[in-house]
Amino acid sequence: MRFSAQLATDRVTKGAEFTSAAAIAEMAQALESAGFDAGYVTEHPFPADAWLASGGHHALDPFVSLGAAAAATSRLLLHTNILVLPYRNPFLTAKAVASLDVVSGGRLIVGVAAGYLEGEYRALGADFANRNDAADDALRAMKRAWSGASVRYEGRGYRAEGNTMLPAPVQKPHPPIWVGGNSRRAARRAAEHAQGWSPFPVPAAFGRRTRTAAIESAEELAARIRELRDLAREAGRDAPLDVNFVPFDLGMNQKALPDADAFCEQATRLEEIGVTWLSVGVPGASRAAYCENAARFGAEVIARLRRGA
Repeated sequence: MRFSAQLATDRVTKGAEFTSAAAIAEMAQALESAGFDAGYVTEHPFPADAWLASGGHHALDPFVSLGAAAAATSRLLLHTNILVLPYRNPFLTAKAVASLDVVSGGRLIVGVAAGYLEGEYRALGADFANRNDAADDALRAMKRAWSGASVRYEGRGYRAEGNTMLPAPVQKPHPPIWVGGNSRRAARRAAEHAQGWSPFPVPAAFGRRTRTAAIESAEELAARIRELRDLAREAGRDAPLDVNFVPFDLGMNQKALPDADAFCEQATRLEEIGVTWLSVGVPGASRAAYCENAARFGAEVIARLRRGA
């Protein structure tokens, strides 16, 4: 099992405590020292007030955040969790991804999704109704751009008539792509276009808000992973897919670390059903508390699981 931890750049109301270059550097170094494999950030460029009032959050630009983390670390992987593909021109996204992969020495994981916030879509002038088709199209376009060769490709609202993007990413043929979302469409997108799938726990009632399928137990997740493997076989692929899951008791908004014994038991069960990564939140009302909790989680969970205790 490998671990990606939230870099707490969503806590913008606390100002420089979590969002300055020095804060990002300190948090990223804490994750690296604690044994985390990656640090992740979210994307919400212009969220609607109603969503924020119901528990939503702000975020720094993901490429700025992860660029600061890259400069402060040498091993930590940099994880976008997630980029909303239809928000922007796919070639602009491809350029940002390639640039970050180059400046970090090939440490980027590209978590992507179609998104679900209709109010944010409207504010950005993006097409909410056709977001799934736009996400699939963006992945095809980005892969062409990352080749470093001349591209001729026409998509939704853009046309490359012989254009070249350099530098190409360090990772070949491109950084790993993980598709977020619990729907069958998201799983199919992962099977056909990506190297990983990123589902997350969703109660049935909350699924209507996030416009995705519910996953309420390890048993439901196991069934969905079996379905993912079936979709991969249908797509003619035999390379394994990573499965990156948010554990049931350590998401972004937890106030404290979970019991280490219970968490290790859950992680072992999730690994048995095919989960290869866990994306966890790190609680902490201050940067010092965040770094302390990262160190505790590393010592009590990551180190323990890796020595098989």
